[in-house]
Amino acid sequence: MMDFILDCLKISTEVSFVMILMFFFSVILTVITLKMFKTGNKSADTEDELENLKLVDVTESYEKIKTHMQNEVLPDDELKKIAEEKKKEDKEARRQQKNQKKNTMDDSSRKDRVFVLNFEGDVKATQAKVLSEQITAVLCVAEASDEVILKLTSPGGLVSAYGYAASQLVRLRQKGIKLTVCVDQIAASGGYMMACVANRIIAAPFAIVGSIGVVSEFPNFNRLLKKFDVDYEQETAGEYKRTLSMFGDNSDPKAREKFREDLEECHELFKKHVSRYRQQLDISKVATGEHWFASDALKEHLVDEILTSDDYILSKIGKNQIFKFVEKKPKKSLLKKLVSGAYEGIVNSSRVM
Repeated sequence: MMDFILDCLKISTEVSFVMILMFFFSVILTVITLKMFKTGNKSADTEDELENLKLVDVTESYEKIKTHMQNEVLPDDELKKIAEEKKKEDKEARRQQKNQKKNTMDDSSRKDRVFVLNFEGDVKATQAKVLSEQITAVLCVAEASDEVILKLTSPGGLVSAYGYAASQLVRLRQKGIKLTVCVDQIAASGGYMMACVANRIIAAPFAIVGSIGVVSEFPNFNRLLKKFDVDYEQETAGEYKRTLSMFGDNSDPKAREKFREDLEECHELFKKHVSRYRQQLDISKVATGEHWFASDALKEHLVDEILTSDDYILSKIGKNQIFKFVEKKPKKSLLKKLVSGAYEGIVNSSRVM
């Protein structure tokens, strides 16, 4: 019996020792994992900072597409002529590069650069942060002979948000960098607040521009609350801290007048901003809150040319070195994928003129 007890104690001691070893091993493993995770996060943060600053050479991509299509459709004798011309061009390019290396101060052989940015605006202009980073990156290397093309799509949104986005474009103008805004679909209200900063506005024929106005709208639930005997309490300090509200009684004419004054003040700022950069238009005629299709907007000097962004960029191929910012698209959750898929299905199934 005594031997049995000793054997049990021995086994118990061995098990305890093994468990202690396993515990310490798990602690060490956890510490190592946390350190690796922390280091990984630091590198991930650094990568995230540069994620929206990745560039693609559009000229090179275009040349690949052009070569592929020529090989597909042209006869052999024409391909041979093109190949010979290409050899001559490459030879001349190498000669120019060699001369440039001999005299590094001579920058005449370098093609002017074009940087293509994209802005798809929502109500809060959330892409303004990315736009700010990209413009900062461009200003680090751009010269006076370079150009920035902004492909802009926005129906407008919050005044302060789009004011900030427009101020990012002003930075390019202040540094003497040519800015061209291309509107393929819509640049209205806050979107036009951004577009008007450009040296040149180019729009597709059916693009919508303008809407130089200010709007504020909200429901008022005061009568509904009274119906159910619900009191709405609100205390303010300052005569005009709150004028009109969603739940209070909006019958005070003085408060309503102040609310209108604030809207008018915002509208005046908007008009002054547009007039500063589009001196050729009649602001009293176009600042009515109306919007125009590009073909009509051209007559009102809201845009400068009717052309798609694709054609404008293609016109730069060969004469300029074109770089395009490639943005990282956020990963969608399964729920978002299902919802967006269902929404697209509904939209695609409807017939809209």
